[in-house]
Amino acid sequence: SPTGFLHIGGARTALFNWAFARHHGGMFLLRIEDTDRARSTQEAIDAILDGMAWLGLEADGEVFYQHANAPRHVEIVEQLLAAGKAYKCFCTQDEVEAMREKARAEGKPPRYDGTWRDRNPSDAPADAPFVVRFKAPQSGETIIDDAVQGQVTTANEQFDDLILLRSDGTPTYMLSVVVDDHDMGVTHIIRGDDHLTNAARQAQIYDALDWDIPQFAHIPLIHGADGAKLSKRHGALGVEAYRDMGYVPEAMRNYLARLGWSHGDDEVFTTAQLIEWFGLEAIGKSPARFDTEKLDNVNAQHLNMADDAALVAETIALNGALADFEAQLTAAMPLLKDRATRLPDLAADAAFLAAKRPITVDDKLQKHLNEENLPHLAALAQKLENLDDWSRDAIESLIKAYMEANELKMGKLLPVFRAALVGSSQSPGIFDVLALLDKTEALARLNDQITG
Repeated sequence: SPTGFLHIGGARTALFNWAFARHHGGMFLLRIEDTDRARSTQEAIDAILDGMAWLGLEADGEVFYQHANAPRHVEIVEQLLAAGKAYKCFCTQDEVEAMREKARAEGKPPRYDGTWRDRNPSDAPADAPFVVRFKAPQSGETIIDDAVQGQVTTANEQFDDLILLRSDGTPTYMLSVVVDDHDMGVTHIIRGDDHLTNAARQAQIYDALDWDIPQFAHIPLIHGADGAKLSKRHGALGVEAYRDMGYVPEAMRNYLARLGWSHGDDEVFTTAQLIEWFGLEAIGKSPARFDTEKLDNVNAQHLNMADDAALVAETIALNGALADFEAQLTAAMPLLKDRATRLPDLAADAAFLAAKRPITVDDKLQKHLNEENLPHLAALAQKLENLDDWSRDAIESLIKAYMEANELKMGKLLPVFRAALVGSSQSPGIFDVLALLDKTEALARLNDQITG
């Protein structure tokens, strides 16, 4: 429904449908249900399509826009009218509201009382506006055999006669989805369990039209980590917000799949494994809990598994200055991705490669560049200048030998190097920083601080 962004719940539902279709070699269809023209916006449609594209949930065939099929929906309403399974209702909005108030006063559900169900339309004033209502069965039960919830039985007396066609001639959602699902050949409908009541109503329409009812699978909703209904304070943002925060689509697919579905104890898996393993029988009946810490953990593991070249491109996109240091960034990537939780961490940790001299040192590290430490830094700079093997291991051996000879602890000199080479605490280990920097650049940064 294009009335807002693609939120986490909608993304998870789309993912389940996509994985189910891919697992069975079926078709994953994307329909924009925009029958409510007043609330549907192009901005929301774009956000949904962008979110689906980023998640990698590609639809089969063209995107289907529901409002474009309105003439077909109206045709089916006419068919139901002709068969005596729908009727014209001439009640005004005030009259319907009065019925609801009366029902509330009697302790009953507020609903339409069927005034025009069996009346002759000729009783209405000429040219009076009307809606078309469905003649819902008034006795017996409607049974839904749900792939997740099991058999769900609802007494038909609970249902009033829902509107199929509004007074302006436009079809309602409840009718449109039934017609479109039938016409599009939909066999399985996987959606949130907040639609469970709709399923019974829709099943009645299918029966009235003598159409096969698709297999329903109503999945529990997502709650926050505290068990309350998911809201913005829990992280219920649009999918694009997670993209902007630096999560990768592979991790989002993995994490969203685990919200309500499981495959043994597997927590981190590839998209190919998800497709291979996915089935409705493994969806739980209890609400899943959205946990940002777990999402971060899954994202970190997917970053670690990701292709280095792809991550280099993502990092340069975040910090264009690193484009001139692509070779060094590529060499650094195994270290960077091992430390990172989200994509911006890669750019932040790699920023030292493109830093301009003289390095700006933050207040926290400036204190280490003092009269006691600078002579050691100068002595080590001289030794490093004479080092022929500019590799991490050789650099580490040289520095550690100096520290041992001078009875210095690691915590004494490494912050001094970090201040001179990086200027902040955001970087890989100092031995790696030295090795990744060009020897000339590294020595120049050290000498900037030594000479003051």
